[in-house]
Amino acid sequence: MRALSLAKFEEGIINEDAAIAKEELIAVSDGAGGGGVFAERWSQYLVDHLTDNPIKSYKEFDKWIDGIWEPFYDECEEEAKKIGGLFLNKFYDEGSFATLVSVWKNGMWISYGDSVAFCYNRKTKELQHSFTRLADFNNPPYLINCKDPLNEEGFRSGQFKIDDDCLFFAASDTLAHYILMMYEMAHEDQYEEELKEAISAQTKNSNFIKAAMRLRKRDFSKDVIQKLENCKYENQLISHIGRLKRWGFIGHDDYSLAIL
Repeated sequence: MRALSLAKFEEGIINEDAAIAKEELIAVSDGAGGGGVFAERWSQYLVDHLTDNPIKSYKEFDKWIDGIWEPFYDECEEEAKKIGGLFLNKFYDEGSFATLVSVWKNGMWISYGDSVAFCYNRKTKELQHSFTRLADFNNPPYLINCKDPLNEEGFRSGQFKIDDDCLFFAASDTLAHYILMMYEMAHEDQYEEELKEAISAQTKNSNFIKAAMRLRKRDFSKDVIQKLENCKYENQLISHIGRLKRWGFIGHDDYSLAIL
């Protein structure tokens, strides 16, 4: 049970992701700094305020957000007023944005945006996940805003089929894309159409798939799951992500991983 989160591999960059791992649940939130302000605070606030009891529906999710946003907004408004000027205007106009994914120990999960929950069965080698299709990582994600209503279309929920051989983990979008990509390539016959669709999109994600396609041996359990499990400390995850970047398998981003 652990949560690790890394900033982009640059000097002086704030990590806008947040990740938690508790006995009852794991969660990842990806703060979106492309719009609004205080993204890193909002992502941390969301994961810190998740309940130990599973959220089961959009109605429950909407009620939960409605019950927590105001203290965050009030505190950040005071901070923004101290800074003033364009920063304050940006806060009023845009607020703060983040994705959120969580999975509870009973296998129930929720997601809003493109952070992903996974369930891997060590015995059957099957990977279940909360996302849609590999190519959908190319689309702008739905984002939770600290001041605006949610869009029900952005919410997804489900229940993983679980037994004693299952491992839960969650990841922010760029690491999640790598994980799902590697699984689909290890089962290429099953996911041939999905991989073709993602490659034909001709995006940066297409290039990661093409680079990874050069691998002759594709052992998902050994090459992906075990290596992520072996990242028990931040420096180990830094080293692992660094290798994946050098090989051209993963993009430049913040990286978060939570394991239960």
